[in-house]
Amino acid sequence: MSAAGSGGRVQPPRPGDPSRIGRFRITGRLGVGGMGTVYAGLTPDGHRVAVKVVHQAQCENPEFLARFRREVLLSARVQGPCLLPLLAADTEADPPWLATEYAPGPSLGRHLAEHGPLTGGTLYAFATGTAQALAAIHAAGVVHRDVKPQNVILAPAGPRLLDFGIAHAVDGTSVTRTGVMTGTPGWISPEHYRSGTAGSEGDMFAWGALIAYAATGRLPFGGGAPDVVAFRVMSGDPDLEGIPADLRAIVTEALSKEPADRITASSAEERCSHLLASQATQVLADGVGLEPTRVGELVAAQWEMPDLDDPAWHFPRPFHRRRTVVSVLIAAVVVGGITGGALAFPSGLAKSTAGASADSRTTTEDPVVPSAVPTQTGPAESDDGRNERPVDPRTVDVPHDPLAGVLDPAFTRVEENQPHTSEWRASTSARSPEEKEAAQQIRSLVTSMLATKGMDYMDATVTFNKRAQTVMVTGGPVPQLPLENQEVFRRAGEMAACTVLARRLEESPTTWLYGRYYVLWKDAEVQFDPPFLGFGRATGGCFTEIAGQWHGSEAGLTTAGIPSSDQAEIRVADATVKAVTAAWNKRAAEGHGLDPFTSGDVTLGFDPVENAAYVWAWDSSGSLVGRAQQSHLLSIVSKTGCRKFMTEFGSNEKWNYTRWSVAVYRTDDGMPVIVGSGSCASTGTR
Repeated sequence: MSAAGSGGRVQPPRPGDPSRIGRFRITGRLGVGGMGTVYAGLTPDGHRVAVKVVHQAQCENPEFLARFRREVLLSARVQGPCLLPLLAADTEADPPWLATEYAPGPSLGRHLAEHGPLTGGTLYAFATGTAQALAAIHAAGVVHRDVKPQNVILAPAGPRLLDFGIAHAVDGTSVTRTGVMTGTPGWISPEHYRSGTAGSEGDMFAWGALIAYAATGRLPFGGGAPDVVAFRVMSGDPDLEGIPADLRAIVTEALSKEPADRITASSAEERCSHLLASQATQVLADGVGLEPTRVGELVAAQWEMPDLDDPAWHFPRPFHRRRTVVSVLIAAVVVGGITGGALAFPSGLAKSTAGASADSRTTTEDPVVPSAVPTQTGPAESDDGRNERPVDPRTVDVPHDPLAGVLDPAFTRVEENQPHTSEWRASTSARSPEEKEAAQQIRSLVTSMLATKGMDYMDATVTFNKRAQTVMVTGGPVPQLPLENQEVFRRAGEMAACTVLARRLEESPTTWLYGRYYVLWKDAEVQFDPPFLGFGRATGGCFTEIAGQWHGSEAGLTTAGIPSSDQAEIRVADATVKAVTAAWNKRAAEGHGLDPFTSGDVTLGFDPVENAAYVWAWDSSGSLVGRAQQSHLLSIVSKTGCRKFMTEFGSNEKWNYTRWSVAVYRTDDGMPVIVGSGSCASTGTR
């Protein structure tokens, strides 16, 4: 059962089809095979996937279920170019399922039928890419055993080898019935016909036949009855007429009757990549090896397949990452100026999705994110022996550029490349005392942020990839977790990792290796390619800033709109809302042209990630449209709100909120506009 689809087109769902499988939203069908149905799915952030669901009849077959479990385990072992990585699976579900990346495009057989043989650079790219895929499979100790045109998709990005439904481990373990021949006539090796042997050499025989077919459009051993085809395979010569001479030599070696005489996948990849490179440059030095990434670049450069589109795939993504929000805000400030400006963003999640604008009168420097620095339990001692007051961890700033002035830092990975799951899979638990301490600090920070929203059930696992110099913060699995909760975990994980790493880099710049962080989410215990929720570096600041000043954000307002479970927050929010409403109504009575607030017009919520209180007012009468009216509101929140926040700060050592932001909700369209942000006190040291 192939998880590819037909030409990229999604078939409409049928009555009884699921709307969700695991974390994937089902939008239609891609096809049906003997093993089950393949559905078109979307991840929460809009990526396309193919979800293979086993037929109910097969679920009653213990032998089949055992084979399916093996398929999942074997597929998890195989990662590489021109393959479709396994993203998630649940082999114990009823019915079982697995999900892979989606490869749009026709199969090789369909493409040849419609357009004829592959030629030029595309042919050499096809040979190189498929050999590279088999090299990755064999390197993982796996044999594919069903290499054939139907299992190769010609996607716009390059060829993709599919379907491990009858994959076989090299160690000899298998779950197949005695006497049952696996494979497809014409794509079975001579030794498999003779003795049932199915090793990596058999895959290479099928690969040679595949390249011959791609180059000529003809089956190398012809068609007809299966026994006739088998006889030709075992004793006849293949039809290789029309294959370019340089490629024909490799194909001939792959189609040798004796397994020991055949070329290996890694050798085929190397030789084909040299031919591919010569197609591109016409110059290639003897003996020069090509890295896998370089091979992938060559395949992509020479590959010529049209992009495919299907409107059925198009769905809006549910939220924006913090990086995108900050970029939009910066661009808006450049266009609109920073004094008194206000930006409106389309509403998305309930009472959320607002942008931010600067108010130069109400912003100050950043206070800190607490808890990553241990609290001193006794008085500190100065150099001259005098006792000094202990350091409050809430007043210790997070360095914006922890490696400034460092000539030879240990952390050198400064590129902004996208994260890769292979780096996550290669990460390990903390080993050194420093890693263990950092992991504990990150977990504690994440838990403390989530606890105020009643979300501390979302545990964080912290792992380290020394080679990538990256810390991984992984959450889940939590069944049926709302997307907004997952977004809060993303923000908490990013902030916790950024905070701890920034301080570590500042304290030990020449020995601390880690400066990058990834945040991921697992939806199932068996998940080999969990989605990335966020990523970043700790060398460019951890807060939402514009021109070096903190500002409220869409993400922060969304988080603040989630009800708090912390009693101190509930108490302070209630008192602050009453104080702000009373102060506003007092000014309205004094004749400032303001309409009074009624009950429910003002709301306050807390964002524990950036330690900010968000005040939003419902503008039912349009009295907050003007800049003067907004200035009154900002002044009241700055004075009245900060008085409440700083009083709590002084009496409650767990209180972290010293920032504030004000948003106005317009009743005509329900769109929030952040009209100002600031800090109650400059508690940091920056």
